[in-house]
Amino acid sequence: MITVIGESLVDIISGPHREAPTEAHPGGSPLNVAVGAARLGLATTLVTHYAGDSYGDMIEKHLSVNGVTAIRGGSAPTSTATATLGPDGGASYAFTISWDINGAALPALEAVQGSRHVHTGSIAAVVAPGDQATLALLAAAREHASISYDPNCRPGISPDVDAARAQTERFVTASDIVKASDEDLAWLYPDRTPEQSLSAWLELGPAIVALTRGAAGPVILARRGRVELAAEPIKVADTVGAGDSFMAALISGLDQLSALGAGGRRRLQALTVEELQALAAYANRAAAITCSRPGANPPRTAELGHLTVPLQA
Repeated sequence: MITVIGESLVDIISGPHREAPTEAHPGGSPLNVAVGAARLGLATTLVTHYAGDSYGDMIEKHLSVNGVTAIRGGSAPTSTATATLGPDGGASYAFTISWDINGAALPALEAVQGSRHVHTGSIAAVVAPGDQATLALLAAAREHASISYDPNCRPGISPDVDAARAQTERFVTASDIVKASDEDLAWLYPDRTPEQSLSAWLELGPAIVALTRGAAGPVILARRGRVELAAEPIKVADTVGAGDSFMAALISGLDQLSALGAGGRRRLQALTVEELQALAAYANRAAAITCSRPGANPPRTAELGHLTVPLQA
């Protein structure tokens, strides 16, 4: 089992090429990762917050249909993100957010202690009071599970870049696998290149750090090397959820390589360049499939297939 910790919200999307002036879809980076992982065959639990309102009902149905078990805390209304799409399919966001998992402490602790892998990131790592509960759950999970993190920075929610940088580095240090976008790193570290930031994060403790660069494709750095791929050529519907699909597929790929769990850390440290190349291609393909259709709609195993590592000569 894997557990994802983080926000659930409803994306209210407007922009060109939509069937309606506005469309509402369940979203939130951690929710998208949980759904993406479940669609790739991983038994997945999401520790989250949403209310018993109409948007919360939409989220609950979405999780249930996709086989994700929800552990729900907090009492505030369901969060929303208003996404405005540009002509290229890129999205800009405005948020009405609450992140509080008060009331779910015991079942959340049981979930992470019973999991082989725990993932978190985004708003859950920076918005009080849930951010400290999230960090505590990672500490409780570490003896039993590997940990991944995606900062998915939202300057509109956490505008203090110095505080966001310090908090991000706490989570990077607690993690085995980290993924970030070039936009995340440009905002957090404007005075250095994204790859310089990746290298600095690798020194903080993770075994793998991945960078997504939109149309430029991904880069993965690890103890044994670096791989870079071009983005797959596709017709982009929009980019909503693409990074989350990349993250879910990265977790699934590592599971297929037996590199998750506390017992998988040695395997994670020893991944070959060929295995990293296969991981990058697998996650890259998942993101491309998501970009090819509207909304955060990650692929299933039947669409993506299984991870394939070329035999070494």
